[in-house]
Amino acid sequence: MNPMTHPATVADVALAAGVSRQTVSNVLNRPEVVRPETLSRVQAAIDGLGYRPHASARRLRTRQSSTLGVRLEPVHGISGAVLDRFLHALVECADERGMRILLFTATDVDDELAHMERLVEGSDVDGFVLTSTFHGDPRAAWLGERDVPFVTFGRPWGLPDMDAAPHPWVDVDGRTGLREATDHLLAQGHRRVGFLGWPSPSGQGDERRRGWQDAVRSAGLPVDVGLTCEDDVAEATRTVTAAIDDGAVVDALVCASDTLALGARFALGGGVPVVGYDDTPVAEALRISSVEQPLVEVASAAVELLMGAGRSVLPASTGHRLLAPRVVWRG
Repeated sequence: MNPMTHPATVADVALAAGVSRQTVSNVLNRPEVVRPETLSRVQAAIDGLGYRPHASARRLRTRQSSTLGVRLEPVHGISGAVLDRFLHALVECADERGMRILLFTATDVDDELAHMERLVEGSDVDGFVLTSTFHGDPRAAWLGERDVPFVTFGRPWGLPDMDAAPHPWVDVDGRTGLREATDHLLAQGHRRVGFLGWPSPSGQGDERRRGWQDAVRSAGLPVDVGLTCEDDVAEATRTVTAAIDDGAVVDALVCASDTLALGARFALGGGVPVVGYDDTPVAEALRISSVEQPLVEVASAAVELLMGAGRSVLPASTGHRLLAPRVVWRG
């Protein structure tokens, strides 16, 4: 046990190990230049005294911040709670690796790039976790050109072969999630399962639409009630109401988000099953079935891809993880 009444210093470690302070510094920062027996003796002194290197001084020497940058996006629709859950999980996973999360805001993608440039130039972060990828997203190319490590939560939409992307990414298989939801409704006897999603191009939205199409086509049924609108409750209500007034017939509806599902519920009433996506607190409170994303696993995979097995950010890898969601059935 350390009998000292003050935090141990480099000088204390040097005295206990019988070496110079420069040798202790080498053990901490350049252990490969220290003889094995000296390295063991200094490490034993460090452990015995409970010495902890000063983090700020270490960052100045190594130009490493032990920090990952993440944009805090504006809340949009009731599915904004999903990003909050992801960030909470990301902070916990990063902390397990001795890393911190630095949140910053931006008005748009150009403003986000400006923020990232300042953080990189100031050595304030070692890498980034990007969220909400989209077609034509310039952030990956910007970071890649500067050799800044990063991982994306979301696929590199628009690439001909996303599995061969030049950077790591993590995503949830929304196509499979919506297919499973639609298959379940069809198995219950529903024969007019419609879909409500976002206008194309939308990476995630188009994938979720394909999952619905896969299930309906496999059942030998017509894919004829595919509706689109912006991610807004009132707009979703108007879109579904207008479709019904025009003669559309649905006995169940799957949606690209819980925001759309809530609007559809207002239009259809409680007698028509509606399935959302993201399993938000609103969906739970109103007993709306929804597809749940495994956000803890997403955060863990993002940190793993960015840091490998170590405790520092590695050069960007090219691995990826596509995780399976699950449908939470209610009502």
